This record gives sequence, structure tokens and C-alpha cells, in this order.
Amino acid sequence: MDNKIKISVRSLVEYVYKSGSIETGFRSAVPLSEGTRIHQRIQKLYGEEDQKEVYLQEALTFYHLDFQLEGRCDGLLIRNEEHIIDEIKSVSLPLSEIDEFAYPVHWAQAKCYAFMYAKDHNLPEMRVQITYVQSKTDEVKRFQQSYSFRELEEFILYLLESYFPYADLRVQHQQELTKSIQELAFPFPAYRNGQRKFAGAVYKTIAEEKNLFANAPTGIGKTISTLFPALKAIGEGHIQRIIYATAKTITRQAAEGAVAIMGDGGLNLKSVTITAKDKICFKEETNCQKDSCEFANGYYDRINHAVLDLLKKENMITRKTIENYAMKHKVCPFEFSLDAAYAADAIIGDYNYIFDPRVSLKRLLEEEKKKTALLIDEAHNLVDRGREMYSSSLEKSAFLQLSRSFKGRDKGIHTSAKQVNGIFIALKKKCGENQEVAEKDPPEELFEVLEEFVQNAENYLGQNRSNTDEELLEVFFAAQNFIRIGKLYDERFVTYIQKQRNDLIIKLFCLDPSNLLRKARKGYKSAIFFSATLMPLNYYLDMLGFQEEDYIVSVPSPFSKDQAKVYIQPLSTRYRDREGSIEPIVSTIKDMLKGQKGNYLIFFPSYQYMENVYERFSHEEMHVHTIIQKTGMDEEEREEFLDAFQPNASGTLLGFAVMGGVFSEGIDLQGDRLNGVFVVGVGLPQIGFERDMMKAYFQQQGKNGYDYAYTYPGMNKVLQAGGRLIRSENDTGMIVLMDDRYVQAKYQALLPDEWKDSILFKKLKHPAR
Repeated sequence: MDNKIKISVRSLVEYVYKSGSIETGFRSAVPLSEGTRIHQRIQKLYGEEDQKEVYLQEALTFYHLDFQLEGRCDGLLIRNEEHIIDEIKSVSLPLSEIDEFAYPVHWAQAKCYAFMYAKDHNLPEMRVQITYVQSKTDEVKRFQQSYSFRELEEFILYLLESYFPYADLRVQHQQELTKSIQELAFPFPAYRNGQRKFAGAVYKTIAEEKNLFANAPTGIGKTISTLFPALKAIGEGHIQRIIYATAKTITRQAAEGAVAIMGDGGLNLKSVTITAKDKICFKEETNCQKDSCEFANGYYDRINHAVLDLLKKENMITRKTIENYAMKHKVCPFEFSLDAAYAADAIIGDYNYIFDPRVSLKRLLEEEKKKTALLIDEAHNLVDRGREMYSSSLEKSAFLQLSRSFKGRDKGIHTSAKQVNGIFIALKKKCGENQEVAEKDPPEELFEVLEEFVQNAENYLGQNRSNTDEELLEVFFAAQNFIRIGKLYDERFVTYIQKQRNDLIIKLFCLDPSNLLRKARKGYKSAIFFSATLMPLNYYLDMLGFQEEDYIVSVPSPFSKDQAKVYIQPLSTRYRDREGSIEPIVSTIKDMLKGQKGNYLIFFPSYQYMENVYERFSHEEMHVHTIIQKTGMDEEEREEFLDAFQPNASGTLLGFAVMGGVFSEGIDLQGDRLNGVFVVGVGLPQIGFERDMMKAYFQQQGKNGYDYAYTYPGMNKVLQAGGRLIRSENDTGMIVLMDDRYVQAKYQALLPDEWKDSILFKKLKHPAR
């Protein structure tokens, strides 16, 4: 039985010091960072005998577990034959507010290094130094303490005693997990055509530490085809963790379902689903200050016991499970889900937790990333989501309001907010009569005054934690993100200023997210990008950051082309022609549904267009029950919409929905629950300032700018909508494509092969207008 545990100093200290009444400096409400620049500046001042970035390790046995403790201290200083461990911490607070024991966690980290060095060199005593550097001013403040070897050894034993219950649980579970994976059989009677090939490609990619881009058709069983081989890779020791990243709640549920099926087959896996903070928060208004939320107050006192309780009793940890245990232990459910996730074998959550610099899993250390495989579901969505994550905007009105409301309350915030507002005024003049103005260069002057504003806001918020100003907090986070994105700014970005009524908006807009997406996945052992609509493949390879050493697999559809009949109705759905297209669309629906029973979906490129056709269709005297997608539907309303699609329908149901919405991707209406799909238009995004800038950028890169900005993203929505129909070997039905562009070779080339078969293509007679 392998009882060895390899753990970093940081992980050990963080685990212990987030419990009890002591807040860890890694997750403190006081913003701290460990800037490389500051570390290097301090290290350059070291003497000739001094060492920097010293790697230390020590083997320790505690009860029946063997620990290998390791880490890298910032500095080892020699002063008059005395050895000093130096731990450098950059802080944003004024140094006057930091006393010697402000952050015990920093002393704990340094004492671990001191113990390891003293034991290795048989030293009876060590000095420990904490060097605080103010990140804005570079001002330095140092504290020192001396410890005997016995004191350091007792301290290490205290840490191990605190960590032992969790470590013991993890060791036992790891043995049970490995055994259960090795005995796990594929959870279905047989592989579908192409499914074994796909699963084999996933396993090979992970084993060889590569990345894979897979176009795998709808209905092949992509979720199980990625999870099953990834789990086998865990069982063989290639990786230790899976992160299953999705764009939508409904695809997260599919991943949970696959894990549950394998759990029924004997899999002993700890999986945690992370739900967005605003969705899982117990309070009506999300305010994470301890004086406003009883679940935040004392969180660190209770969290370790809560995690242990959860891991001992649960395997599949869904949103409901998190909520139940969070309520039981009175801890914040969102933070609880994150703490549980770091202990999990599989994490299921949004793309944000991997790719978004604001909310990524920052406590997943580089060593842990190297043992983690990413499974990126519905990867076509990551292009626009990536562009959104790497863009940031600010509004003039927010700073004007703050400069007014903080006049007489806080001079720093008042002055810096006023300065930001002044820059906005200058930008407005630059716009002149134009509504939008774009520039290639970043707004350096704005960054400078925003840094000052953020510093003043940090100071104020740190001093007034019991009475947080929500308006200030919102602008503070927006400014922080703007600065953060500014540091990513390169030739793939543009800055634009836009007038909106009485306000002015400045935006750092990411035209091409491919480079940043590639960097975000760097460090992970392997990444699997998969989708049923990674088409055209070259476009998605380009936009998702494909590299020459990455693998590609394209799996043909496992279903017969005879399962779906495809029809084209060649009418114009272009914006200028939409009013005139309503009657032909209604006529086509009537013709296709005449005498038919069953369930049908019709997808539109916009809510307004959908509502106009719905209104007109509702006046028809047809025995057709209709339902319509509404904006901002909650999960209960979505479930109600989908529940209307029942098998063996005695009548006819027609659901109106929008392309690119919650019902055009990820939903699985198998068998007789869906008998046909109508798709109105070719899904092109609305022509606008941002899309036109993208078009110009990609054109300059030697690509077809219009296709990159409009055609390819639009047609992907069409493929997703049509893909709702055939989900299994027994599904049949019709797909009606309503737009005259479908008769063009360019658009037909973008359709799946099984749709393009000339025998099945039937052009409908153009109805009279």
C-alpha cells in the first residue's frame, strides 16, 4: 500500500492556516501578490554568499504516512555565519498598516523552509526574515525572528497533525479510486461507430502529453467518449485530475450524468461541480463581507471540517450536495465548492475557471496542473467566450458619480476618480461627431490614473470592511480588471471609445483570443477540445490556438443519412427583407406540419424576428400547440419548456426558439421527443462596430475577414440547431433550412456531409408572397 504524500510547503501551510481564526495571506481580503519584478529587485540586493530561489525538500513520517515536503524559498542569506531564510511578500497596503505578525501564514511558510534547511545542514538554530515590499512605492519593511531547531520541528509536527486527517482520507481514497478505475468497464453494451476511435485518440493524447482538437458528430456520445478514457489515464497514473469545462449549465449536467452512470458501474470518483457565485449564494444580495453574511463570517474556522465531512460521505458532489453541506456547516457555498474542488478527482465547471484571468483556479499550483487534463466541451463556444473574457470596459458615469459621492468622505478616491473622469472628457472630445472611435494603441494615460484609483480604493475598502460601499466595490473590480486586461494587450487588441446617450464607454477589445487561450492552457498535462460543430476545422484550429505538435481527429457521423430528410426553402431572411419573409415562413410551417403529429422546434436569428413570426402564426387556424422561448428564463422555466416535448404525442407541438440560445445546444430530445427542426436564416451575427473591426483585422491577416467575423460563427449556430434532431440510432425526422443562401455552394460546403447528400436535398416550392 503506497502511503507516500508529496506536498508543497505552500499547500500545507495554506490548508492549516485557513482553519482557526487566522486568515491566510494567500486568500485574505487584503489584496496581496507575489510579483516577480519585486522579488527579483530584492534578490539583486543579496550579497555574494547569499542564494536565491533555493529548492528544499524533506522526508517526514507521521503515524503511518510518509510525507515529502518540498518548496522553494525566496532567499538564503549568510550574515556573520548566521543562516537566514528570507521570504519576500509584495503588498498593496501601506506598510504602516502591517505589523510584525499581521500575517502568521507568512511566518509559517518561512519556518517550514527554515526547518528543512536546518535539518539538512544540522543547524541548531535559524533566523527567519519576512521582507514586505509596497507594490506601488517599492518601500521595504523587514521583520526577523530566531527559532531553535526544536521549535521548528515542533511547529512542523503541529502542521502535520492538523493536515493528517485530510491526508489520510486522500491516501485511502486514491487507492480505492485506482482500483475502481482499473476494474471499470465501458458503461454501454457497445461503442457506437467512431466512438472507440475517438476515445482511443483521447487516451493517446493524454498519455503522450499532447493536445487534441476533435470534431465528433452529434449523437456519438462525446461526454462519455472523453471522460471514460481520461479516467483510464488516471488509473494508469498518467494524470491525477480531470477538469471538464463547459459553456452552459445543460452540458455540465450531461457530464454529471456520465459520472453518475460510471458510478453505478463501480467507479469511486470524487467529482465536484462548481456553480457561479450569484446562482449558488444563499443571500438575496451577494455581499461577501463577514459583517453582512453569516456564511462568510468565520468561514475559515469551519471550512476544513466541512470539506472533510463532505469528502468522507459523498462522491458525486453536485450543486445540491454543496448547498446541503454548506448550510449544515454554515459556510459560503461558492467558496466551499472551490475548496472541495481542489480536493476532487474531477472538476466540472464553466470555461471561466480555466481561461478567465479574473476567476481561474489560481490555487491550482503548477505542479498540480502538470497532472491535470482539460476536457473542453462544445469548444466552438470558446472563441466568442474567450474574446469576452479577454476584453474589458469602463463607463465614464461610474467615475463621475464616485468623484461626487466621495467628496468630503475620502480625498484619495475623490481626486483619483475625478482624474479618471477628466480623461474620459478628453476622450469624448477626441470622438467629435463620431459615435465610435477605435485606436490600435492602449490608453496608457488612463492606466496610470486607474492604478492610483485602485490603490486609493484598496486602502479605503481595507479600512472600512464593516461598511462596504457597493458602488465603490463594483467600480474597483471593473478598474482592476481593466488594468489586468491592459497587461495582456498586444497587436490582437484594439481600444475603442463609444458614446452611449449621455455616457461614454472605453473598451479594450480582444479581436483574436487564440494566443491568450493557448497561454491559459499552458502548464496542463493535456487539453482535449471537442465539439460536434468544429467546422470549418481550419477556422477553429486557428481561433483556439492550435500548434503544429497538437493532434487532430475528425469522426464521421455514426448515423445513417436516411434518418433525416433535409429541405431548403429559398427565401431571403436578410434584415431588410424580414418583414416580407414572415408570410412565406408561416406558409412553409403550415405546409410541412399539415397532417403531421409530433414535436418540432423552429429557430430564429433574433428574439424580435421570432416574436414577429410567432405573433403571425398564432392567428392561423391550425391544431398546433405553440410555446416560445423568453429572454432570461431561469432553470425551472427552461425545464418546463423542454418537458413539453414528450414522446408519442397525440397532437402537434411547435417550440419557437433562438439560434445560439439555451435550446439550440446541449439539449437531448431523443427518440420521438423531437420530430423536426426548422432553421430560419444562416445565423449571422448582427452587423456592428465590433464585428466590422474583427472583419478588418482578419482581412489584414490575410484571411477572409467577413467569414471569420460573420459567416463561420453564424453557420455554427445553424449546425448546432439542426443537430438537435438526430441524437441516436433510432431518431428520424426532417430539417428545414429557410434561406436562399443555402442554395449557394459556399453555404452548402459548410453543412455536414450527411445533410449534403443530393438525394435527400429537396428544394421546396417558393410560396407566393
